[in-house]
Amino acid sequence: MRFGVLRRQVEGISARVLAERLRTLEAAGFVFRHYEQTIPPAVTYGITDRMKDIEKVLAQLEELSRKWHGDGRTVGADRETTATGADA
Repeated sequence: MRFGVLRRQVEGISARVLAERLRTLEAAGFVFRHYEQTIPPAVTYGITDRMKDIEKVLAQLEELSRKWHGDGRTVGADRETTATGADA
C-alpha cells in the first residue's frame, strides 16, 4: 500500500508520526518498505509473514475486547466481585 493511501486510511495521524510508526514496524520485521526511485519517489508498504502470524493473535484480542466491552463490566469490577465472593 502506498504511504498516501495509508495516511488517508488512518484518521488523525500526521505524516511524521505515521512514518515513525512504519519505521518502527519495519525494524521489528512486521512490515516491509519498497522504495522506487521515480519522480516523485514511490514508497510502498506491505506486511511480512511475521505480521501475518501476529495478526491472528491481534484479531483474537480484538474479539475479546469487544466481548468484554459489550459485557458492561470493567476489569476492576471483576476483581472486586471475585475478592468479595459475590459470584461464588
